Amino acid sequence: MPGAPHNVRDVMTRDVAAVGRDAVFKDIVRTMQDRKVSALPVVDGGGRVLGVVSEADLLPKEEFRDSDPDRYTQLRRLSDLAKAGSVTADELMTSPALTVTADATLAQAARTLARARVKRLPVVNEAGRLEGIVSRTDLLKVFLRDDEEIAEEVRREVVAHLFQAPRSVVWVEVRDGVVRLRGRLRDPSLVPVAARLVRAVEGVVDVGFELDEPGSPAG
Repeated sequence: MPGAPHNVRDVMTRDVAAVGRDAVFKDIVRTMQDRKVSALPVVDGGGRVLGVVSEADLLPKEEFRDSDPDRYTQLRRLSDLAKAGSVTADELMTSPALTVTADATLAQAARTLARARVKRLPVVNEAGRLEGIVSRTDLLKVFLRDDEEIAEEVRREVVAHLFQAPRSVVWVEVRDGVVRLRGRLRDPSLVPVAARLVRAVEGVVDVGFELDEPGSPAG
């Protein structure tokens, strides 16, 4: 019932720095510094995403540069030790890459980021070719949505369906993303449904109610 949610394409960064699988260590670091990013997609000659190389993949080279790890560390951190001796993006990258499509909802992208505990996701098309990148910061842009825009969507997509006049009269107020529904209800059992639907509207921070049942004294 709520309006179509914003998709990843609405917030993603389209100008994406990427490296090929043969990119060498210093070139990777230089690209990260120049573009002020902490991770880079690794692509093949056709632009398909093969993996991601991040600062975390590069740091073992410095960490183990002048140390001789004990046997416990060797067993526990085999992957990091291998990366410490790696030179190219193909050797350093985390693969396969965790990706998302441009038509994924912001909620889907946020869940993927949270579950994987990563800061950004390459955005790919149906063929797996790189189209952009979406970060945690990008996903938070939805909370900059204008209050009146949110209010209008709540009126149109929630109130107009659940709380129809004349038995129900409901007003919508939004301040700093917090939605408040005020008025009279024909069926108070609809409040939990309304709360769920309002929270599904992009940009809503919270929702509250000041509602009376029909026949109750005017407040």
